[in-house]
Amino acid sequence: MVAPSVLALLASLAWSAVAAATTESLRATKAGLRLIKTSPEDGGQWITEEQKIRDYKSKGIGFVDITDITDPEVLAALSAPDSRNGNNTVSAQAVSYPSSVSHQAEANPLVAAVSTTNPKTWLKTLTDFYNRYYRSSYGTQAGTWLFDTIRSVAAANPSITVTQFTHSFNQPSLIAKIPGTTSNLVIVSAHYDSTGGSSTARGPGADDNGSGVVVLLEALRVLAEDGFKPKNTLEFHFYAGEEGGLLGSQAVFSNYKSAGKSVLAVVNQDMAGYSPSGKLSIYTDYVDSALTAYTRIVATAYVGSTTSDTCGYGCSDHASARSNGFPAAYVCDERMDTSSPYIHTPNDAYSTIMWDAVLRHAKFTVAFLVEASYL
Repeated sequence: MVAPSVLALLASLAWSAVAAATTESLRATKAGLRLIKTSPEDGGQWITEEQKIRDYKSKGIGFVDITDITDPEVLAALSAPDSRNGNNTVSAQAVSYPSSVSHQAEANPLVAAVSTTNPKTWLKTLTDFYNRYYRSSYGTQAGTWLFDTIRSVAAANPSITVTQFTHSFNQPSLIAKIPGTTSNLVIVSAHYDSTGGSSTARGPGADDNGSGVVVLLEALRVLAEDGFKPKNTLEFHFYAGEEGGLLGSQAVFSNYKSAGKSVLAVVNQDMAGYSPSGKLSIYTDYVDSALTAYTRIVATAYVGSTTSDTCGYGCSDHASARSNGFPAAYVCDERMDTSSPYIHTPNDAYSTIMWDAVLRHAKFTVAFLVEASYL
């Protein structure tokens, strides 16, 4: 855990930097440039939208687009070094997680109901879009299709709501909510935009991250058809603009922070369909250590042993939850060194998907939601 005094100093410095950079920011944004950070130490660099994809994303360089972030606490969190010797969440609310699973009798029949039948159909449609780049017309069309699909799946339970969270770009983030008896939130998430290496390239985005999207859809289907009534409120987040620097998730969690929402857990899944190891990989950097340990407990109990790895700064949308003070974990399909070689290229195709991996992720997601609904 980063000491409060250190965070206060970082926040003060971050706010001073923001104030000093106002004039430069206005000039740069008028020129169509965006300010990104590639590490806690990086003060930021102004680049074009195309450079974000071509020079950073396609080369595996993680970054966060901070152009529109004005909250000094969030900027301080994004400049705080990762610590793996304790709680890795910056100023997160304290949550006590169980040391074992305890709701198998309820969860097991739901886990058994998970199938790849619908995910195969859904992913075929997602990958048939030329790309799902968040600033393209294809990305907007994919958002419309996904919104309609989520509503169709959720219709099995009339209490579930599905909403669009709009952004400055046309592709919206999408949120399905299963209301609980408390307003405390347990969130599972995946981004649905894609890139093939440039803004105009073919980008089927099968593993990255159509696979994560269909995993969430399948978990929602199972719980909706069961009429599952959780204690804590469950949310399924489908983010826009992840490939552009975590844009959709940052906006969503900024809103949740401002609204004072109580978030007990955020489990992000980015790539769930390519796994030579046959195991979930639970990442350990820029996450909440306690939630990560609990996530591993649930995964091991329901789908078997796991692997571990780190993925670096701005790796995926869990970083947005973390920087806004919410406990976050990241579950992927494979370690970095054996992960899909096709992501961020036109070759991230439907044909590369390993459906046993998608099934494993979906079973885990259902189990996690049932167990965590009682936190």
